[in-house]
Amino acid sequence: MNTAEQIRSLCKGLQHVGIPTNDLGKTDAFYKSLGFEEVYRTRNEAAGEDVAFYRLGDLTLEVYQNGKAALCSGAIDHIAIDVTDVESVYALVGELGYSVVSDGIESLPFWEHGVRYFIILGPNGERVEFNQYL
Repeated sequence: MNTAEQIRSLCKGLQHVGIPTNDLGKTDAFYKSLGFEEVYRTRNEAAGEDVAFYRLGDLTLEVYQNGKAALCSGAIDHIAIDVTDVESVYALVGELGYSVVSDGIESLPFWEHGVRYFIILGPNGERVEFNQYL
């Protein structure tokens, strides 16, 4: 099995799309008006950001208030791929020579047991996150 096939075998699909905001209340009202429901809310103490997750069908949005949102087309911060083994994907991505722009594999206390993730850059500067629910 080549590296791409190995990575594919560890990925379950799109986990979420990350959208920064300057006004979480306004963003909350907008997505709820489109039928999304809030499924989780927390605070990322390390970053000083309020974070909300919204779901519509299979699509999950992670919206976080950081006061740095570009407020223009193309302002999505990252896409996150749901993986079953973040350490294995990390090693495989390293074999491909892609630079990790996060601080290695990081952790956040989101959801019931937390998450572990790392981020690389795509060819257009897009941030691609590999994220494992614990």
